[in-house]
Amino acid sequence: MADENVFHPTVPVVVWGTGNMGRASIRAVAAHPGLTLSAVVVNDPTKLGRDAGDLAGLDRVLGVAATNDVEAALATLDGGGAVAYAASGELRPDDAVVDIARALAGGAVVVTPSVYALYDHRSAPAELRDPLEKACAEGGSALFVSGIDPGWGNDLLPALVSGLASEVEQVRCQEIFDYSTYDAEDSVRFIVGMGQPMDYEPPMVAEGIPSMVWGGQIRLIARALGVEVDELRETVERRALDSSVTTALGDFGAGTQGGLRFEVQGIVGGEPRIVVEHVTRISATCATDWPMPPDGGDGAHRVIIEGRPRIEINVEATDEGGNRAAGGNATAANRLVNAIPWLRAATPALYDGLDVPLAPSTYLRTVAEEG
Repeated sequence: MADENVFHPTVPVVVWGTGNMGRASIRAVAAHPGLTLSAVVVNDPTKLGRDAGDLAGLDRVLGVAATNDVEAALATLDGGGAVAYAASGELRPDDAVVDIARALAGGAVVVTPSVYALYDHRSAPAELRDPLEKACAEGGSALFVSGIDPGWGNDLLPALVSGLASEVEQVRCQEIFDYSTYDAEDSVRFIVGMGQPMDYEPPMVAEGIPSMVWGGQIRLIARALGVEVDELRETVERRALDSSVTTALGDFGAGTQGGLRFEVQGIVGGEPRIVVEHVTRISATCATDWPMPPDGGDGAHRVIIEGRPRIEINVEATDEGGNRAAGGNATAANRLVNAIPWLRAATPALYDGLDVPLAPSTYLRTVAEEG
C-alpha cells in the first residue's frame, strides 16, 4: 500500500505559446494538483510581462509572467519537468520540431498538437522521427503528439466505442463546426479559405495535405482494429455564401467560400472503412444540407460506428463564455496536459494516442480534500 504521508513533488511545466491551445494548456496546468506552472513563453511582444492567469482568461493571478526568453523558461524545469508546446506548427513545422527536440534533449517530456506527421509516429518519415527519438534518449524524456481536432476524437474514442459493437462496417469521425467563433482569423480566411473567391485553393485541402495531417489518425484507428490501410483517398466539396454575413471575424461576401467539407478515407479491402470528415462553415446558413450539430449549436465532434448495433456519439464542449471551438481546444489541451505525470514515469520514447492511457481527473478529489 502506498504511504499517503510521502510527499510527491509536483511536476514543473512550461507552456510554450498562448493562442487557443496555449490558453487552455495554462488553465489545465493550473487546475492539476500534480503540476506547477513554472514559465510561459510568448512570441507576441504585447504579451510580454503579463500574468499567465490574465493570458488564460482566469479570474486569478498565477504569479508567472510571460517571457520570450526560451532558455530562461526551460531553465525553470531544472533538467526535468514538462513542456506543453502549443506554438503553431502549421506554417513552421521545421522550427516546431527544433523547439521540441531542444526541450526533449534537456530532459523535459513534451506534449504537443503541433507536428501532424507524428500523430502516428510509427508511420512518420525517418528523417523526422529519428532526431526526436535521439533527443528522447539523450534527455531521458518522452514525447506525446495528439491532434487539435481533437486528437481523442480521431483515435482513442473511436477505438473505444468500436468495442461496443459486434460488427463494424465503418468508423467515421466528424468535426462539425461554425468557424465564425474560431479565434484564429488568418487560419480561417487563408488556410481554410473562408471568404475567399471560389477559385481560391485553400491550403488546408490542397492535394495530399489532408492525408498528411489526418492520415496518421486513420492508421491509428486501423491499428487498434487490427487491419491494414491499403491507401488513403481524399474528397473535397466547397460551397459559396448565398448572401453576405458579418461575424466576429469580420465580413464575408456573397459568392465567396462559406463552407468546406472534406474526407480522408482509409481504404480497407477496396472500401472506405475508416473516415475522418470535417464539415466547416462560416455561417449556419451555408450548406444546411450538410451534417449539423444535433442541438443546432456552433459545433460538435461525432463518432459513428456503422455496424451492429449502429452507434453514434456526439461530444459538445464549451469554454471561454460558451464557445464551442474553445471547448474543443480545451478538451484537446487537457488530454495532453493530463498525460504529463504518466509520461514522466514512462520509458523514454515517442508515444501516440493509443499508447497513452486517458487518466481520470484528480481535480474533484482535490476540491473534496480542500473542502
